[in-house]
Amino acid sequence: MENDAATLYCPNEYCQTANPLTNKFCQQCSTSLPKNYLWVVGNNFSLGSPGETIADRYLVIDKSIILDLKPGLLPQIPELDKLETIKAYLKLIPYRLHIPQVYGILSLDRQSQSEILLLEKPAILVSDSFTQVNICEDLLTAWSQASSIRQMNWLWQIAHLWQPMLTEGVATSLLDPYLIRVEGSLIKLLELRFDGEQSAQLSQLGEFWQQLIQNAKPAIAEFLTQVTHALIKEHIFSTEQLITVLDQGLTSLTTTSPGQNSLTQNTTITIITQTDTGPSRQRNEDACYPPSGFLLSKPPYSHALAIVCDGIGGHEGGNIASNLAIETIQQRAIELTSVPYENIDPITLLGDLEQAVALVNDKISQRNDAENRQGRQRMGTTLVMALPIAHEIYITHIGDSRAYWITRQSCNQITLDDDVASREVRLGYAVYREALQHSGSGSLVQALGMSKSGSLHPTAQRFIIDEDAIFLLTSDGLSDFERIEECWDTEILPIMTGEANLPDVATRLIEIANTRNGHDNVTIALVHCQVKYIEPDIKIKAEIPDISTSRTVNLTHQTGDDTNIPSNTQQNTQVLADTQPRLGSKFWLVLLIILGLLFSSAYLAYLYKYNTIPPTNTEPTPTTTSTPTVEEEQENPDENNQPPTSPTNPTPEN
Repeated sequence: MENDAATLYCPNEYCQTANPLTNKFCQQCSTSLPKNYLWVVGNNFSLGSPGETIADRYLVIDKSIILDLKPGLLPQIPELDKLETIKAYLKLIPYRLHIPQVYGILSLDRQSQSEILLLEKPAILVSDSFTQVNICEDLLTAWSQASSIRQMNWLWQIAHLWQPMLTEGVATSLLDPYLIRVEGSLIKLLELRFDGEQSAQLSQLGEFWQQLIQNAKPAIAEFLTQVTHALIKEHIFSTEQLITVLDQGLTSLTTTSPGQNSLTQNTTITIITQTDTGPSRQRNEDACYPPSGFLLSKPPYSHALAIVCDGIGGHEGGNIASNLAIETIQQRAIELTSVPYENIDPITLLGDLEQAVALVNDKISQRNDAENRQGRQRMGTTLVMALPIAHEIYITHIGDSRAYWITRQSCNQITLDDDVASREVRLGYAVYREALQHSGSGSLVQALGMSKSGSLHPTAQRFIIDEDAIFLLTSDGLSDFERIEECWDTEILPIMTGEANLPDVATRLIEIANTRNGHDNVTIALVHCQVKYIEPDIKIKAEIPDISTSRTVNLTHQTGDDTNIPSNTQQNTQVLADTQPRLGSKFWLVLLIILGLLFSSAYLAYLYKYNTIPPTNTEPTPTTTSTPTVEEEQENPDENNQPPTSPTNPTPEN
């Protein structure tokens, strides 16, 4: 419960007016008033009663929740030598969709010099009127009310989090039912628990998941029983195997079921883009796909794809680089997905998308070299792309153009800027809010066209969509100064309630960018996903893969700073034909060689026995038989169902 007498101070350093807590904008200067609700780590202390103010800036909301009343001031930051104790939070910043990040520390007792860790963007829900603030429901409580695909989605997210958290020594957090919370379809953690002397084991995860079997939906109950048994017995002993099994389960749930004439989940995708020069620039260096103003829907179009690029290098290059990126990666993305969904290997597709980014980079870089562009004269571009496929969406990103995931519950930034500040946090050198204060913190550390692909590290991510959602792709002309966080609930959320349409919202977002920011070109893409799910009348079963099918998997598919992205752009997406042997062509090749050796030996023994050939000490040369390859066929894109290359005839919204 909040104190009505408490006031929220304007973050504008030239204003700092005290405002009622219910205000969204400063009553004096109209600056947005951020509500930074924080999670207090630990239980061995007393913050005081709800409504009290501590440390002259934090309002106590509940036992472990406080509100920063002075969001314009930098919070107290841990000293450099104490960052080791919180390094796991810092290095896991690419997973901040699920893991809260360090806001600062709070010193309650000067004599004991005890410091309490404060986490931002915790797993809490805030009412529209800001009068109620509650911790998100825990997984065990929410489990029984969830659909089968959401239950699978939650397990899938935990599986993807396991390895990076195990690497940082905090996988135990995924075994604590109190810490694991759900916000709609998202898994969120309240805080991190450290593993101690012994690392957490996947078998322990299987034991924890056993608690979920009783209330699992009938469609996945047997599947979950098989998976937990395999984990406990260590038949599944790697996250790669576990993710493979869960991927198979998700595919089984969303494809046609016996007794039904349609998919269990149907997703309709609608996309609109807008780009504008802005009030302070002479020309527009941004670019987008589909063309600005064109409204694309799938169905009837066969492909859904949205791209936003922010050019770098001025009028002599920025617009060239951004348009070249759009043209190249748009064609490549459609090629990669011009096959039925069930024939696409999702993990390989992530790698293919990264290679497509590398291809774009090489084309721009080669043009820079051909025109002898050096240093700041080199043209380049940022890129953020959304590729919806069935019940999934793939987000590919490089630079500081962003993607946001908006649901009825919240708005989450799902890309991490490739700038100096984010790099410092990811390496464990600084807390994000402190890193932002450093000179050059917003400078890009990578963008397309600035260097060879060997030093490029794009990020490809994959998300499961089990509810209506809107993905916003935007250049920094709109995202700067937290404009998305400021307006998502009033400007974008009405799309899902039917109170607003995509073209009008897109126009309104451009207006906000130009009037409240106005310092740059602005380009946006809105991807509206509308989901209809029917509980299937089947009971899926788990296929526990052989170790030879395991692959290294990462939730964000983000490479480290010392990993090279190959420049080879040959398509690697696997088309899994029904006739392909499950054990792979290598197995059959070896088998045929062995059979050939046995046959040759038997035949030679027969000839020797009847003296038809002279004896010799030389071993016969075995006859090998080659295995015929399984041809992978891809359907050509339906050229009749592609959006036009120019917005001369925008499709009106139905």
